[in-house]
Amino acid sequence: MHHATRLNDEELLRSEDPEAFGVFYDRHVKTLLGYFARRTGNPEVAADLTAETFASAIVAKRRFRPGSSPAAAWLFTIASRRLADYHRHGHVERRMRRSLDMERRPVSAEDAALIRLLADDATSTLLADLPADQRDAIVAHVVEDRDYAELADQMNLAEATVGQRVSRGLAAMRRRVGAQP
Repeated sequence: MHHATRLNDEELLRSEDPEAFGVFYDRHVKTLLGYFARRTGNPEVAADLTAETFASAIVAKRRFRPGSSPAAAWLFTIASRRLADYHRHGHVERRMRRSLDMERRPVSAEDAALIRLLADDATSTLLADLPADQRDAIVAHVVEDRDYAELADQMNLAEATVGQRVSRGLAAMRRRVGAQP
């Protein structure tokens, strides 16, 4: 067993050992694939965005500073930027391939199925631990893409209350993702 496996995420990112980033990657790749699969609905795009996120993280790791946010939160900040770029500019494939100087390998049907399972499994696990009011608000707003006004009317609540439930639930989920070993 390599000594890097005993390090926490922050130590892995600060390490000069080339295998340390590989350990960090192994710890977070499935969660990141699920994150992108849920948001894009496309396993190939999820794989592309995951690769681009880790490529960006390798480049940016020297700027990582341990602090109040866990390393996983730092990684998901990069991921959310890659996702925003994808939505703003369309496909990331050409840019990712240029930056990594690599040929695109198609995602196999088996890998695509696994990525879809990761999306479902990670979400279910994170949502299951939330209070019912937060879970219901997140599912309705984030998963079903319903706006706050509609939800507030349906739930007989103020829009701000619905927004607060979504915000608190998402914050709890982010903390949980950041706390995973």
